[in-house]
Amino acid sequence: MAVTPHDLVVEAKAQIKEVSTAEAQSLMTKYTIIDVREYNEFAAGHLPGAINIPRGVLEFQIGTIPDCADKAKPYLIYCRTSGRAALSTVQLQRIGYSNLISMLGGFDAWAKETRPVEMPAPISFD
Repeated sequence: MAVTPHDLVVEAKAQIKEVSTAEAQSLMTKYTIIDVREYNEFAAGHLPGAINIPRGVLEFQIGTIPDCADKAKPYLIYCRTSGRAALSTVQLQRIGYSNLISMLGGFDAWAKETRPVEMPAPISFD
C-alpha cells in the first residue's frame, strides 16, 4: 500500500520535538528561526527575525547562510500548518543539525493568536 503525504508527516512528527506557539514565542531570542514556506508565503507575513529557506531547497541552501552554518546551534522551524516543518526538521537532523524544534500549528496558528508578525521590506529598484 502506498504511503500518503499525511503518513509522512505523522511519521516525521514522531521523530522530532514540537512546541506550542506560546513556547516558540518565549524561545525566539534563543533560537534562529527558519521559515520553510515559499517566498510568497513569507512575504505575506512571518515570525519576527525569521530566515526564509523554502522546503524545496532547504538541505541545499541552509549551509550557505552564515546564521545557519553551525549545526549545533538551536533552530526553530515552522511552515504554514506544521507539516513541511516536521519533514524539514527530520531532514535537518539527518544532515547533522542537532538542536531543532518545530512549531506546532505553524504560521496559521501563530497569526490566529495575534502574535507578532513581520513583513519584509519592499524591494527597491532605484
